[in-house]
Amino acid sequence: MKLALIGLPQSGKTTIFNALTGSERAVAMSAGRIEVHTEVVDVPDDRLRQLADLYSAKKIVHAQISFADVAGVGAGDSGGGLSSQVLNALAGMDGLLLVLRAFEDPAVPHPAESVDPARDLESLQDELLLNDLIIVERRSEKLAETRQKGGGNLQEADKQLALLARLQEALSENKPLRELELNDAERQAIAGFGLLTLKPLLIVVNLGEGQDAPALPGTQSPVLSLQGKLEMELAQMAPEDAAEFLAEYGLAEPGAQRVIRAAYDLLSTQTFYTVGEPEAHAWMLERGASALEAADTIHSDIARGFIRAEIIGAEDLLALGGMAAARDAGKLRLEGRDYTMQDGDIINVRFNV
Repeated sequence: MKLALIGLPQSGKTTIFNALTGSERAVAMSAGRIEVHTEVVDVPDDRLRQLADLYSAKKIVHAQISFADVAGVGAGDSGGGLSSQVLNALAGMDGLLLVLRAFEDPAVPHPAESVDPARDLESLQDELLLNDLIIVERRSEKLAETRQKGGGNLQEADKQLALLARLQEALSENKPLRELELNDAERQAIAGFGLLTLKPLLIVVNLGEGQDAPALPGTQSPVLSLQGKLEMELAQMAPEDAAEFLAEYGLAEPGAQRVIRAAYDLLSTQTFYTVGEPEAHAWMLERGASALEAADTIHSDIARGFIRAEIIGAEDLLALGGMAAARDAGKLRLEGRDYTMQDGDIINVRFNV
């Protein structure tokens, strides 16, 4: 899972990045070149730890999320907006975390000279919409020219032009493409266009200490609020100190865990496991995916030779204390390739290659 943090300059975007990753890094520009800082973090998982203990696993492999801290919108570009370097960095991301500034800090002036998260959200969304509209219009014009010259499959060109017209209409009405109903074939047709409003979006509001979350009327995207500086300090502490910090500030859990859960929901992702003495491994899988797709996530050879899958829920296995007891209790099931995987499933694939 790859997520990029975007936002206006001075939004505290890098503070949020540090809070999510425990790092102390910052985006910098050098000779007009925008740097992208990336950190990969393990997804906290109590079930995985318990399964590893049950099997005395020699190795634990967590599911992971890659967070990228990208330069602020307008940074390094006197014309404002999204530079080509930023667009290239965002093209390969699975989702976007849009950081909005709500904190007041006279030492860190806001580019617009006042703090207004709702205004900034509208401004950032306009930039994303405009970017996509330009891409769609250029694609449409090029395809129309090719069709007029009689090149390619005319029927397929008409089909693509109709799709591009739908996208253009939605964007012209300030409707992000993620809110447009598109089937799998249509999504596949535009997958390589680099359309940013097609990507899932999570809004992260960067609060000052003790500050209430501001209203963001009209947004259709999920919103999560964090006290950025506090969360950054927490992420950089030793575990025992972090526990005291959480208790002192009345926080139930680190904000990073809240963001990770929100990211799983945003990208419709779940976790499944493979376990044994050599290794306890957590894997990411799209919700609604099949046992065959889970096998392919593990290794393409396993999917190619798929015969049957042994499936048991992690909670059932942990409650029963082992696989033998699970079999006796009838909790271990044999499933075919079309079985729909559930969050927390443990899978052992029988295959022949």
